[in-house]
Order: sequence, then C-alpha cells, then structure tokens
Amino acid sequence: MLKSREGQIVPQVTFPIRVNDEWQKASTDSLFKGKTVVLFALPGAFTPTCSSTHLPGYTELAGVFKEYGIDSVICLSVNDPFVMETWKQAQHAEGIYFLPDGNGEFTQGMGMLVDKSEIGLGKRSWRYSMLVKDGLIEKMFIEPEEPGDPFKVSDAHSMLKYVNPKANPPARITLFCKPGCPHCARARKMLNDKGYRFEEIELGSHGVSYSSLQAVTGRGTTPQVYIDGQHIGGADELATWLAK
Repeated sequence: MLKSREGQIVPQVTFPIRVNDEWQKASTDSLFKGKTVVLFALPGAFTPTCSSTHLPGYTELAGVFKEYGIDSVICLSVNDPFVMETWKQAQHAEGIYFLPDGNGEFTQGMGMLVDKSEIGLGKRSWRYSMLVKDGLIEKMFIEPEEPGDPFKVSDAHSMLKYVNPKANPPARITLFCKPGCPHCARARKMLNDKGYRFEEIELGSHGVSYSSLQAVTGRGTTPQVYIDGQHIGGADELATWLAK
C-alpha cells in the first residue's frame, strides 16, 4: 500500500550526480531547504508515458510554475546520471532539474519504490508528484495502485491547479513549416518575440510530407499554425491573432 507522506519531511539522501563531466554530490538540503519545489517522479527515462506525456507536461509549464513562486521543478527517476542527462537532451526539457536516484534511496524513503522485475525493469519509482516547501511535503498526487502504468493525477496541470487554481496555462501552439520558407521564418519570429513556446513540424523530416500537411490542415501552403487545437492559418492570420 502506497501511503501519502504529506506533513512529513523529505528523506535525507545524498545523490551522486554529474556536473560538467565530473562526479559531485547533491544533498536533500541543497535541493529543498529554503525552497518551494515541485517534484514529479516516474518509472524511467525513455519509457513511453514518461517521454510522451509526463515530462513534456512539466516542461511546458515550468515557466508558469516559476511565475507562481516555485523555485525548482525536479524530475526524479531511479536511473543513473548518464541516462538522465541523455534523456534531458533528447527531450529538450528546459527549466527542469533532472535528479538521478540511481540507488533508489530517496524513492525507498518516500515509500514509493516498487518492483517491476516482471517486465525487466527491476526496482523503480511509482509515479507521483508532490509540492515541497522548505523540505516539508505539503501535497502529494499518487497514482492509483492499478495494473500497468496509471497516469491520472500526477500530471503538471493537476499540480498547477493546486499551486494556483486561477493559473492560466500557456497556449499550445503547433507550427507546420518547411525549410527556407520566409513566411515560416516570419511566423517563427513573431511567436519568439511574444515569448510563446511552440512545437515545429517541418516538412521533409520524420516522414512529414505535403500529403501530411494536406491531411491535417486541409491546406497546401506553409506556415500553418494551430493554437489550442484551433486552426489559425498562415503568417498573416497569426499576426492578426497576436494583435488581439
């Protein structure tokens, strides 16, 4: 039975980490003392839900958390420092501190160490998130003990809603573009100038073609911009939307 540790102090652990290709140590106090921290823990780097949903959600909202008084957003997994660093680079996870709990000591102290040997993963962390203030756990969102890999409550939006119920998450923006397109460059610049994060889907890469563009957008020209699922259009339409 996985129990909440709300109202308790985080486990006192020293983490072996890598900084500038050198071994160093990070203590629990250095990570939590005098700080307000959001930590989310997950079963493993490069695993499906962790890579496609859990980590990207916190990466998307990292800046928003900081606007509402969160000093650090930590991603913890029972993986070694080399794996965590490689995953961070692959995910382009800006604003997230990757904490390797390679020996599982912190996870065990949290009561969240589970055995996934039946699928070859050994000891791993159960999926959860928590808000920690000056080392004291204020709130935990623990996934239900169900078969498989449940992901229902430890997501970034649930945590943000707890931190500030009135917080507005940033718009989700997708930019369909192609290399050398001046209108795409204009759209990209407008979004960057306004400080918007956005994903780019570039024609000619990862199997994306004009047929893909036509199938998704119904248009045959670039750029095509979507904001929160709504089709905005090209660079001129984007300029109008931004002006509003």
